[in-house]
Amino acid sequence: MINHISINNFAIIENTEIDFESGLNIITGETGSGKSIVIEAISLALGSRADSTFVRYGSDKAIVQLVGDLDGEEFVITREVSASGKNLCRLNGQIVTLGELTEVCRRLADIHGQYDNQSLLNSDNHINIVDKFHSAAIDPIKNDFIKSYEEYREISGKLRAILSAEADNIKKQDFYRFEVGEISSANLRINEDKELEDRISLLQNGEKIYAAVEGTYSLLNDSDSGIISALSYGLNSLQKVSGYTAELEKVAEDFADVFYRFEDISSGLRDIKERITFSPQELDEAIARLDTIEKLKKKYGSTIEEVLEYKEKIQTLLSEIENMDELKESLSREANLAYDKMKEKASLLTEARKKSAAELETSIEKELHDLNFDGAELSIEFKELQETGPNGNDMVEILITTNKGEPLKPLTKIASGGEISRIMLAIKNITGNYDNIPTMIFDEIDAGISGITASIVGRKLREISKHHQIICITHLPQIAAKGYAHFRIFKEVVEDKTYTRVERLHSEEITDEIARLLGGENITETTRKSARELLDASS
Repeated sequence: MINHISINNFAIIENTEIDFESGLNIITGETGSGKSIVIEAISLALGSRADSTFVRYGSDKAIVQLVGDLDGEEFVITREVSASGKNLCRLNGQIVTLGELTEVCRRLADIHGQYDNQSLLNSDNHINIVDKFHSAAIDPIKNDFIKSYEEYREISGKLRAILSAEADNIKKQDFYRFEVGEISSANLRINEDKELEDRISLLQNGEKIYAAVEGTYSLLNDSDSGIISALSYGLNSLQKVSGYTAELEKVAEDFADVFYRFEDISSGLRDIKERITFSPQELDEAIARLDTIEKLKKKYGSTIEEVLEYKEKIQTLLSEIENMDELKESLSREANLAYDKMKEKASLLTEARKKSAAELETSIEKELHDLNFDGAELSIEFKELQETGPNGNDMVEILITTNKGEPLKPLTKIASGGEISRIMLAIKNITGNYDNIPTMIFDEIDAGISGITASIVGRKLREISKHHQIICITHLPQIAAKGYAHFRIFKEVVEDKTYTRVERLHSEEITDEIARLLGGENITETTRKSARELLDASS
């Protein structure tokens, strides 16, 4: 339940705190005093969207703190809304997302206002009422259906995409074949372009390279004065004396390394010299081959690797197009199987809903009779949709008659404002009990009712409050008199500024407030007497 709320700089409330009780909490006040602002503040704390217009004029931010308990655990919720539009959610001092906050709060309280009356008149929402009534039984079946529905949509979507792209794919087929053929005919090798660049450079500068390589090779291998011959002589000399001292042995080893390194260099120079040619034909062929590769790279990728990857991709697409008939047939089979599975799950969902609806009809009728609808009859009608949708095969609508002998009709064609408020109260009581929501908040549930009906609604609220905490804004004395705790909201002007205040009423203050609701601004002994009678009858 909600134990306490602190509201700071929210709308026209500067600073106020309310300690709610278990049972029926009544909030009254003159029109425009700010009763609904308190509900808006509670709604903000419970996870509704923040708006910078909530911030009191002249303030930097609005802060709403709510203290409550759920399943024996106390928690503190803080919502901060800045004038710049930024907002912050805290749960027990820890910053949380709005989604995380809402997940906790939706198990704590259910807020009902005039918007809910309008939503009840929209038959599209009636299926949710049926699903919610036996959610423990329906939710697993519904989730199972949704999974099969999404599977069917995915498969049928792929099939539709293939069918719609079929004509275009036929045109692409020839183009893809050309691209694959062009790349395949080139017989590309990884790094071939780099090798060609080196070969072309060698062929174009062959004479210079040959002169340099030949001169160096001769320097190393001249039979009389070659460096390798001299190094060989030196190595033989050192090896003959290397065994005399460790130092000589080390020098001989190092000298041998130098000798063998020069031999390797000589061998490399020989290989280069043998490969150097001056063939104009070979040069032209290498340039042409490199030009072919560069053209392919411009069209299909910046490297040979990318060109070959593109070829594989196109081959896959080409294979899909060439096997389109087989793929269509396969997807058609999958779509038919998925459709049958989806329809089977939808039928199970319809069956569960109809069972829930039958029990819900009886429960709502009983509640309506308690709310002075003595001749009321209610039926939940099912119609099968032409096409299965995300909610299954069902279109659900609540039909009602409030007078015995009259035919059942949609809510929009039979219910007045006061009647729809009572119907919603009946539904809230049933679903609230089933969902085990500890706190129910009603913002002017009494709209459009008066007299005996108001007394009956008050009695029903008091009855519900034995199992739920109720916070109710009302302007009717018959309902206000039923409260366990009574709060009055009023405005006052101080130094040309308007403030909304909230005060807890006790004893004679409650009597005076009930008298005001009965007789208006001027409270008389007659209205006080009537107020006491209402209060005595409610205790």
